[in-house]
Amino acid sequence: MSEKLKTIKELADELSVTKQNIQYHYQRLPKELQLKSSNGSNLINSKAEKIILGKVESSSKSNTKDQQISSKENFEDEKLDNPFINRLIKEVEYLKIDKDKIISTKDQQISSKDQQIEKLTNLLDQQQRLALQDKKLLEEYKAENDSLKALKMPTEGSQAEQANSQPKEEVKALKFEIRTLQEELNKQKIHSQEEREKLKAELTTPKKWYQFWK
Repeated sequence: MSEKLKTIKELADELSVTKQNIQYHYQRLPKELQLKSSNGSNLINSKAEKIILGKVESSSKSNTKDQQISSKENFEDEKLDNPFINRLIKEVEYLKIDKDKIISTKDQQISSKDQQIEKLTNLLDQQQRLALQDKKLLEEYKAENDSLKALKMPTEGSQAEQANSQPKEEVKALKFEIRTLQEELNKQKIHSQEEREKLKAELTTPKKWYQFWK
């Protein structure tokens, strides 16, 4: 069965291109593929058709790429000449810069807030430790004071006997020791109260919680 040959017009119609396009690629085929009819018309066999089809597709892709490049260049030129587009580009660039500044500011505020929270937490822990120390000191002084009171106030039955047998110097020294211990206890109470007031003022007066989020 003989191979079916196509004319240049038939192949051009199939590929939706011009006859001149097919004729251009036909003339560049090897001589053995440039077939002729009995009346001298150009004919194309399957092998020549594949070569021409490849050339047409390659040319089409090249033209499409050139059109894209041309469109891009036209857009760039239009962008340079269009003040509205230039203004939009500047606004977009400004928004990008402003966004970065906002993010940086927020990060700094969060970091500052975390530092303030950590400082307040440490102050609260310190206040709790001081309160426990004060409580312990008060209990110790109370127990010591009760012990001294027990020595100072003997039972009624033996009070007269003890007063007669105990030297005056020993009673005087005991009274002095009791007074000294009471003065020291009072000083410790005043010192503890001052520490608590100082911590309370530092926690409440200088800063307010809503300032952490500004």
